[in-house]
Amino acid sequence: MKPVRVLILDDHPLLRLGLKRALEGEEGFEVVVDCADLGALRGWLQDGGQANVAIVDRSLPDGDGLDIVPELKARGMKVIILTVEDDDAEIRAAIDTGVDGYLLKSSDSDQIMHAIGIVMQDAGAFPPHVLQKISRGDSSDPLAKLSQREMEIAELVAQGYSNKVIGGKLNLSDNTVRNHLANIMQKLGFHNRVQVATLVLQHLKRHKRI
Repeated sequence: MKPVRVLILDDHPLLRLGLKRALEGEEGFEVVVDCADLGALRGWLQDGGQANVAIVDRSLPDGDGLDIVPELKARGMKVIILTVEDDDAEIRAAIDTGVDGYLLKSSDSDQIMHAIGIVMQDAGAFPPHVLQKISRGDSSDPLAKLSQREMEIAELVAQGYSNKVIGGKLNLSDNTVRNHLANIMQKLGFHNRVQVATLVLQHLKRHKRI
């Protein structure tokens, strides 16, 4: 099996070095580049650089790490934000760009490697406390737009399951789950599964199911 190719974008040299050593000390990971700023990463991308997963800090010398997320996503990379920012607005801003995971820098290397494994399965890597922060707010119920099957899938997405696992639980193919999820996001006006999970958690809390 090919190793997961990881890029690291963070302006703290000790963090980059520590994370790189931790990942490369485990079988199944390869750090293909570690950059200190957006300019260096953009240069690497322009030279044809490619990775499976990007671990991105937000606060960089030449801008916000979120600025490069759309470009990374367009190249097929999964993106995990690794930051000290944990207030609701910062988390929502990251999710709105379509990131696949959100971890705090207090996370240890095992948690980061676990998150990489999760996003590589097309699931979201968001710790419970992060989901709780973003599940506040709107009391409307747009989930009423969903069919029973779509609601079943949405609830499994909220539990953090990948498309493959959801398909196994509901006896559906990966493509069928993917199509249902695309319909769900279109009906709700969302563009990533984390937004779906957040809305479902809000719904379940209002109905005392969690």
